[in-house]
Amino acid sequence: MGLEKNTGTESLSEVHASVEVNKKQGFWKKLLAFLGPAYLISVGYMDPGNWATDLAGGSKYGYSLLWVLLMSNLIALLLQSLSARLGIVRRRDLAQASRETYPRWVNYFLYALAEVAIAACDLAEVLGMAIGLQLLFDLPLMLGVIISVLDTFILLFLINFGIRRLEAFIITLIALIGISFFAEMFFAQPEITEVAKGLIPSIPDTDALYIAIGIIGATVMPHNLYLHSALVQTRKIGTLSTNIKRAIKYNIIDSAIALNLAFFVNAAILILAASVFYRNGMFHIAEIQDAHRLLEPLLGSKWAPFLFALALIAAGQSSTITGTLAGQIVMEGYLNLRIQPWVRRIMTRSIAVIPSLIAIYFMGDSATGKLLILSQVILSMQLGFAIIPLIHFVSDKKKMGEFAITTKVKLLAWLSAAIIVILNVKLLVDELQAFYLEYPAYYTLLSYVVVPFLLFTLGVLIYITILPFIIKIKHKNTITPHGATIYKPTISVKKYQKIAITVDFTESDNAALSQAIVQTEKGSNLVLIHVVETVGALVHGEDIKDHESTADYKQLIQYKEYLEALGYKTEVKLGYGNPKKQIPQLVIQSNAQLLIMATHGHKGIKDFLLGTTLDKVRHNINIPILIVGV
Repeated sequence: MGLEKNTGTESLSEVHASVEVNKKQGFWKKLLAFLGPAYLISVGYMDPGNWATDLAGGSKYGYSLLWVLLMSNLIALLLQSLSARLGIVRRRDLAQASRETYPRWVNYFLYALAEVAIAACDLAEVLGMAIGLQLLFDLPLMLGVIISVLDTFILLFLINFGIRRLEAFIITLIALIGISFFAEMFFAQPEITEVAKGLIPSIPDTDALYIAIGIIGATVMPHNLYLHSALVQTRKIGTLSTNIKRAIKYNIIDSAIALNLAFFVNAAILILAASVFYRNGMFHIAEIQDAHRLLEPLLGSKWAPFLFALALIAAGQSSTITGTLAGQIVMEGYLNLRIQPWVRRIMTRSIAVIPSLIAIYFMGDSATGKLLILSQVILSMQLGFAIIPLIHFVSDKKKMGEFAITTKVKLLAWLSAAIIVILNVKLLVDELQAFYLEYPAYYTLLSYVVVPFLLFTLGVLIYITILPFIIKIKHKNTITPHGATIYKPTISVKKYQKIAITVDFTESDNAALSQAIVQTEKGSNLVLIHVVETVGALVHGEDIKDHESTADYKQLIQYKEYLEALGYKTEVKLGYGNPKKQIPQLVIQSNAQLLIMATHGHKGIKDFLLGTTLDKVRHNINIPILIVGV
């Protein structure tokens, strides 16, 4: 069976179908071509939030919560494989599929919850990065949080080099984390028989349930389900049934390898805490700083705390990159809204940085452990709202065809969802009861604001769970970023009477002017635009009379005389300051019908350093723009 080609918005369009996989020969070459997406996912399973829950669980309960990690890893493997299947078969990420399926109000609510989950994840990354910097360089925690804002720009550089290089960078960080904890295990020398006993399910007390749910939230992350369904689309799979089957198989292998590596890291942290702290009677080590401080005297190695801090920074940096991608996917998928990646990153990071700074300012450095565990519990509470739609989508035979999941897989998926939802409901009820008893002054707020909101949230969860079983949802048309109107354009050749051309006195001017002549007729009007960008021009504007502005004006006049000799009416307009502002103003003043601009031929880091003008210009004028390559 072949599948219909997706004609809607491409998830992660800048790297969509950018990796060729079908031309690779042999099992290992094909596997290497597919390997990558799950590694980007796996970093979310070993971020600083995991460290806090694993340390708390290991130091307080020894090895007894290891089974929670194993169960979480198995659930994660199942759910991530379903997410990959959705992206491979339907060419949709989870957010796009939800937008096409549910009513608008449901999508807005799901979007808000997804953003909360991403912000909670980012909170863990901010704190992890800040703590790592504090441990290695003795920086104040507040300063570390502020510095963490700078990693906003890492993704902007990496994504320009292609998805494979981004994946290689992430795999390098994962290797660093893995090597560090392999060494930690060598120093700690855990008791193997006790480790094996920890794989037998048990919940010692209510606090253990809170930590266990935090471990689940830290392991199975909702934003990873959105992300995985988009990342698998970076492979150029094709629409043939055999190609799709192959892609599903190799992505399951990819997920199994990557998530088992993540399980090793999480288990290593919990085992380290159990064998070092629990064994020595230190039952309340939930702070990463305390763990770092005690590693050297308890293990007798100066390398142990160094490797611990280094791995923490690597974990924070790798997961912050994938968090950025997940935020982009969620916003574009649910809202059909695309904004600049750096703006998206600043928004998410601000939501995480502000509460971090407030908590550290009022509660001190000791607040970080509590914040990290809280962030993971929040993540766990969002899981049902991502898992349940995912199960429905991959079970839909109409959309998935022969690739819809089997009854056996469906039962395992619903069982996983039920475990997560039931544990979260129980935790929520227990926490509310405890809060009522401890803070009776907040009775009104809890009863008339918090409880109604939680009941509404539960109602939405029930709605998205039951509705597809009762009513066959009518799927909406494929979305496109600027509407779904289908029309037949009228093809006509138009000669413009007045054209504006930006010039910068380089070889690109020849291409721009040549296109202007093609687009008009002799006797028509041409407007030559140039902007002086010197510091003096920025400060003094048109009052500047320096050498560059004078020389630029003379060159404009030479261009004008040349074009007039060819039979075109020509005028010149000289702007001063920022081209992004000046060009639109001069174009509007000239009443031109078309603007022609030549490309500069730079991208990536040069775009960041030198700036890009086109985006600002096109959003501030309402006439056609012709971009001419050089």
